[in-house]
Amino acid sequence: MQDENAQPTNGMSQSDPVAPSTPQAHGDRRAPHNTDNDLTDGQAAYNIVTDTVVSLNMRKSDNKFQAIFILISVLVCAGLGAGLAAMKPKWDLPPEAGALFGAFAGLVVGLFASGIILMIYRAVRHVQGKHD
Repeated sequence: MQDENAQPTNGMSQSDPVAPSTPQAHGDRRAPHNTDNDLTDGQAAYNIVTDTVVSLNMRKSDNKFQAIFILISVLVCAGLGAGLAAMKPKWDLPPEAGALFGAFAGLVVGLFASGIILMIYRAVRHVQGKHD
């Protein structure tokens, strides 16, 4: 015959709100349950890893932003390069070559600048618990 007041064998009382199978009870870092309706838990977990560790970012919105940012920086820097080459006769550089140098500079600057902007944006979103 069992005693009605006996504690369960796992050491947890029946009124304890944290069951041993929850991530908080074990202290592990499982992916949080996704609250966004358009993402699965697996996609949210993948986004967490790509935001915090390293991997390819497959978000279309991020890739679209980066492509547009790089295109604008290439065009702006190409125009600046062509203008500088035309204004500086000492360089003995045709405006087309200045535009090419400027476009390359814009490609590099746009890539790094957009990456840094996305890194900061995703870090803020991660802290807020939004892994969209």
